[in-house]
Amino acid sequence: MKLQDLDIIVTAPPAPGWGGRYWILVKLTTDTGVTGWGECYASSIGPDAMKHVIRDVFERHMLGETPENIELMFRRVYSSGFTQRPDLTVMGAFSGLEIACWDILGKDRDRPVYALLGGRMNDRIRAYTYLYPLPRHNLTDFWTSPELAADCAAEMVRRGYTAVKFDPAGPYTIRGGHMPAMSDISLSVAFCKAIREAVSDKADMLFGTHGQFNTAGAIRLGQALEPYSPLWFEEPTPPDMVEDMARVARNVRIPVATGERLTTKAEFGAVLRAGAAEILQPALGRAGGIWEMKKIAAMAEVFNAQMAPHLYAGPIEWAANIHLATSIPNLLLLESIETPFHDQLIKGSIRVENGFVTPPTEPGLGITVDENLARAHPYKGRDLHLQMQEAPCDYANGNAFQGGAPATKG
Repeated sequence: MKLQDLDIIVTAPPAPGWGGRYWILVKLTTDTGVTGWGECYASSIGPDAMKHVIRDVFERHMLGETPENIELMFRRVYSSGFTQRPDLTVMGAFSGLEIACWDILGKDRDRPVYALLGGRMNDRIRAYTYLYPLPRHNLTDFWTSPELAADCAAEMVRRGYTAVKFDPAGPYTIRGGHMPAMSDISLSVAFCKAIREAVSDKADMLFGTHGQFNTAGAIRLGQALEPYSPLWFEEPTPPDMVEDMARVARNVRIPVATGERLTTKAEFGAVLRAGAAEILQPALGRAGGIWEMKKIAAMAEVFNAQMAPHLYAGPIEWAANIHLATSIPNLLLLESIETPFHDQLIKGSIRVENGFVTPPTEPGLGITVDENLARAHPYKGRDLHLQMQEAPCDYANGNAFQGGAPATKG
């Protein structure tokens, strides 16, 4: 069985678009007719350019290879162009293709992917959700309203979730890391207070920052949040500032989590060695794929750290996250996004039920992709999947968010 054909679909989730402006889906077909699906997480170039990168990676390093040779193909890509170092865009392309290879292998062997990774460790996977506006909420007001966030958190607990994530500490801009304004800290404290009162001890709070603060600012903010005992303080400093993040971890009594913008064991290993985080959050469509993240989970075990796969993407990456999560002993949480389009795109193959996900038993990733639906929603914009703001906050006028809305994500 050899890899033979590649198809790439860039699909745009309809409004409200939780999960990003677009998802890059890849479909591989072997010479024996077996197909596999993968997803490449957003990169620093637009989707049209990314399609060329994906095709180049496939044709240069994977075409004609057996999908079993994951390690060999990874080393080819990682070493391409005399690099042998993490490349976010190239590894993002490979990650989606690698996920598709696992889908092929599982289908060919009539086994779910996790069965090929050491088997089932977890019968149920605890899920968490980001706090998105409910239909009854005003979209503009929601992002700066502790009361609306608390209302949403209480609703998520009623639906069975035992952890909720939010990030009220101001927008993330190209000017990071910066010192948070006192108004940012006060608003963050108000969010934590309101949400804690709404959910009591029925749910953990996950506090996100998206790496926008300098070291002193992150420590200052984190210490202000300590009385509300969040389960984690996510990406308190920019992702490449490992030693600075370690300083935050030593000075804040909230576990630090990081990883959505990291790729390969090289970058996650540096985080673990520095003691910069207790919780790793790989995005499998960017970080190197399922096999590379299985290795990182094993590395994390040695450092007594846990895994919480990140998701701000489509349901194919989510399915890959689920198979990794099913197979590892040091799983903490799994991020999930519940929207009709997520569900429809995989025809309801996997769902969150009462706050937990049951691992699929069908072969491969265990999903059925609605290819026609994906093609019916092509992305026609020019913006990236996610973009950081250029303008700094207008603190003088008390505006924590430019234009009244945050550059927000999960």
